[in-house]
Amino acid sequence: MDRLNSYARRVPTWVVYLGGLVPLAFLVWGAVADGLGVDPVRAIEHRLGELGLQFLLASLAVTPLRRVGLNLIRFRRALGLLAFAYVSLHLVAWVWLDMGLRWSEVVADLWKRPYVILGMVGFLALTPLALTSTNAAIRAMGPVAWRRLHRLAYVAILAGILHFMLLSKVWTGEVLVYAGLALALLAVRLVPMTANRPRAAA
Repeated sequence: MDRLNSYARRVPTWVVYLGGLVPLAFLVWGAVADGLGVDPVRAIEHRLGELGLQFLLASLAVTPLRRVGLNLIRFRRALGLLAFAYVSLHLVAWVWLDMGLRWSEVVADLWKRPYVILGMVGFLALTPLALTSTNAAIRAMGPVAWRRLHRLAYVAILAGILHFMLLSKVWTGEVLVYAGLALALLAVRLVPMTANRPRAAA
């Protein structure tokens, strides 16, 4: 584990950002080359949302991995911002490519479709996290308030998973894997917090 941590310390954070944009480059190339199937808009929406979910899961996995000795904390900000970027692009693809900027239909969907509401909840939960991801924001808020605000990541992942499950309609192995990972990460992060309360009180 020490060797892995040594390798991780040598990797600059820009490599994570650059690597995180590679799937977007492939998606754009697929769209340009007409390689996204019979429904390219749906393919773009699905892929962007899935990437947002994957990077959010990766950012939430940093703390549990640190507890077992693998320290990737310096990459957590990059993973979280990539998650926000892909979720934002997912929203743009839905509003622009799918709904054609027909705002009355967008608002109607927000009222009619639970998975759209959940997706919007996830996006709104991620927005303040992205806006306060800088060192200046941490100093201005203070570490305690900053950590409390960033618990919105739990809301975002739960909303994102439920959005994905309702949108999929059929609970495939892929859906169950994502849901299982999300619940496992939340359990690992939250259980120690509740377990330490009696000790802290004592």
